[in-house]
Amino acid sequence: MRISVITLATADQDRATRFYEAWLDTRGRSDRSGVTYFPLEGAWLALYPRRDLARYCGVEADGQGFEGVTVSVNLDSAAAVDATTARARAAGATVVRSPGAAHWGGHIAWIADADGHLWELVYNPKASHGPD
Repeated sequence: MRISVITLATADQDRATRFYEAWLDTRGRSDRSGVTYFPLEGAWLALYPRRDLARYCGVEADGQGFEGVTVSVNLDSAAAVDATTARARAAGATVVRSPGAAHWGGHIAWIADADGHLWELVYNPKASHGPD
């Protein structure tokens, strides 16, 4: 598996976007849901409003274990998301959101490792090189 996106929850999306634009010396690219993406070498950095990110993950924004950082892995198919989720469950992960359709047209699942770190397993039929 290759890590494709590291997502940071933001308290103030505009402030965070300005900071990363200045620091990375590049403009962020926002999508329809208000997430801002920055290209990195071999991956993407995403900024996501905290409450919206928690809702997307299927957890409470102020709940124990939601630290506001998630890791995404892009997979080649919906079946690969299902299989990777099953392997994670067999290894002891908690399935936070079972594999299924995403509102934007992809197929996703969310798992938490033994320490509660959240991983998104995702198939995006529209793009194979990063967020859309």
